[in-house]
Amino acid sequence: MIMSSSVITLSESAMRRNWQFMKSYFGEEINISAVVKGNAYGHGIAEYVPLLEGCGVNHFSVYSSGEAYEVHRVADPDNSTIMIMGAMGAPDIVWAVEEGVEFFVFDMHRLTAAIAAAVMCGKKAIIHIEAETGMYRTGFDDKQIPALIKVMKENADHIVFKGLCMHFAGAESISNHLRLKQQQSAFKKIHKRFIAASMEPEYVHTCCSAAAIRFPEMRYNMLRIGILQYGFWPSQEIMVEYINKKQKGAPSILRPDSLERVIRWESTIMSVKSVPAGAFVGYGYSYLAQHDMQIAIVPVGYGYGFSRSLSNTGYLLIHGYRVPVIGIVNMNCLAVDISKVDGVAIGDEVVLIGQQGDMEISVASFGEMTNLLNYELLTRLPSHIPRMVERV
Repeated sequence: MIMSSSVITLSESAMRRNWQFMKSYFGEEINISAVVKGNAYGHGIAEYVPLLEGCGVNHFSVYSSGEAYEVHRVADPDNSTIMIMGAMGAPDIVWAVEEGVEFFVFDMHRLTAAIAAAVMCGKKAIIHIEAETGMYRTGFDDKQIPALIKVMKENADHIVFKGLCMHFAGAESISNHLRLKQQQSAFKKIHKRFIAASMEPEYVHTCCSAAAIRFPEMRYNMLRIGILQYGFWPSQEIMVEYINKKQKGAPSILRPDSLERVIRWESTIMSVKSVPAGAFVGYGYSYLAQHDMQIAIVPVGYGYGFSRSLSNTGYLLIHGYRVPVIGIVNMNCLAVDISKVDGVAIGDEVVLIGQQGDMEISVASFGEMTNLLNYELLTRLPSHIPRMVERV
């Protein structure tokens, strides 16, 4: 068996706890689509989707048709639904119609392509109409809705109006409050146009993780939940808002640790070396040994998702101690100072994300040191790192 320089482990128990929390908080009556774009936020679609299905989750949102193909390969074809929110080529639209994969329609070009694919396949295209409410990325604005409704009614034999949706422009930050409120008003106006035309979709969905906590009135009957299910808050602001909202009730879920991180990333020590005082460690002159020291080399670098910006600032866990990264993070390896840790040897466990003893390295701690979001750090984890599942 070929050994990898690091491994990512997914905790089934953490996943179950996160979904129990979300169902308790949002209510059992609301459908939740698990957003698994970005290789399931770095967790690995091939490993993560079957775990979700084991938790009773059967609706998956992806951004592109390529991700939809990946989910389709591992998901239960009889009980699970896939929804594409973004990029699709013409052949992909035909494939989606043939396989019953749902997808966003946000302009007339895609609607025309969906209808043509439905005619070709002899099956209805299952579509979700995306409304433009002020994000100015994709979607039909209010002025386009009458013409859209006309075309949809004329082609009712070829399409299933499964959902009406939108996307909030930065619900993670309270600084966007005014813009988000304007988006809500715009969406409600568009929704009313469809109701007036006797075209009520099966699902109405507007909320990502942050919006689902911030705007209860916009939850409707489906949520698209990404970062929360993996055990992370969308932002510190959202965590504080959640706590404030729950202080007068439901004390059993009134804890920041209601969410539990699913991912753990670990490696092993490749080499141990003595460095004399006055020597420079690694490339260039970024780290000068002030005294005789011991260092360990870990075979993980920026080519594996460990950011180069963590050079001389990051930390890892070895023997239950936080040890500092020293020198420049290389493409394939990095160095840490182990001078204060006894008995470190080649092959010892190194934790990059996760707990070891009483200590923990979180994705958020990376974010504080690199100015990157949880989302960005997670999705940077390369797909070639093996993913393993820790069963309950």
